[in-house]
Amino acid sequence: MFRNLACLGALGLTLSIHLSLTFAQSEPAYPARRITYIVPSTPGAGADFPPRIIADKLSKSLGQPVVVENRPGASWTIGTEYALRQPADGYTILHVAQIHALNPSFMPKLPYDPIKDFDAITHAVSTIFVMTVHPSVPAKTIQEFIALARANPGKYTYGSVGSGSSHHLGGALLESMTGIKMLHVPFKGGSQIVQALISGQIDATFISVFPVTKFIQSGKLNGLAVTTTFRSSLLPEIPTMEEAAGLKGYDMDVWQGVVARAGTPRPVIARLNREINAIVKDKTEAQRLREVGYEPAGTTPEQFTELMKAELAKWSKIIKEADIKPE
Repeated sequence: MFRNLACLGALGLTLSIHLSLTFAQSEPAYPARRITYIVPSTPGAGADFPPRIIADKLSKSLGQPVVVENRPGASWTIGTEYALRQPADGYTILHVAQIHALNPSFMPKLPYDPIKDFDAITHAVSTIFVMTVHPSVPAKTIQEFIALARANPGKYTYGSVGSGSSHHLGGALLESMTGIKMLHVPFKGGSQIVQALISGQIDATFISVFPVTKFIQSGKLNGLAVTTTFRSSLLPEIPTMEEAAGLKGYDMDVWQGVVARAGTPRPVIARLNREINAIVKDKTEAQRLREVGYEPAGTTPEQFTELMKAELAKWSKIIKEADIKPE
């Protein structure tokens, strides 16, 4: 009797292995064809640089073409909606940025949920902003600037690329945490902000470290504090807001990452996470990113999901408090 049971058990195990192998053989290894990498910004824009690096190296590591397809417009929603309409099979991935978590606050009828409708892959890079002032402003530290602004509500101006932009939010967060009041001045682009600041038309701005590094190093502008919780490799001497002024919790990280449509197989998400993290953490690629103002990240999908959830909650509060309306 026991011999018969043993035989039946062995037969069942053999059959199970056979069925598993048959199933595995019926499923082609990922990836078996081209992957489309949707980038919802214009070609050549600042946010277009990291996905180009990722796509190039990912093509080599996966052994299949990874083609960047720019679909800009409507604050990144056109490309995002397009990605959401594609099959959840890992052959269409989407580049996202901070605006992904801001759009629900600006667009009450957003046709998708930025968290529930997408599976996080990784937080790829961060863009560090720095609060920069004209030398005529009598403040050498962020503490001194806060004291000046507090004593002169609405006197000091800061430039941005528009209402609701990261530049604007950097100032709104500082106002929220310190109670100061500044005058927001929108411009059409980052280069116009830098020109206006150098000429003294505005007093300050919150801007990516890359376009102002040489002006800060030459003394034409003063960098008071970076907006992230970690320092910039381009301007390592400039402290964070918390280090300089004790503003614990001040964090304006203009992050970028990669997601896929919700329901994408977990092994596919895991493979993409592993490969993309290896790219951004590679010594050569990390240096290329740092040279233009990006700091490599590389997280688990779960960590990136939590980051996006926290960003959505934080900025919706700040945007509501400051009554910020998109242009």
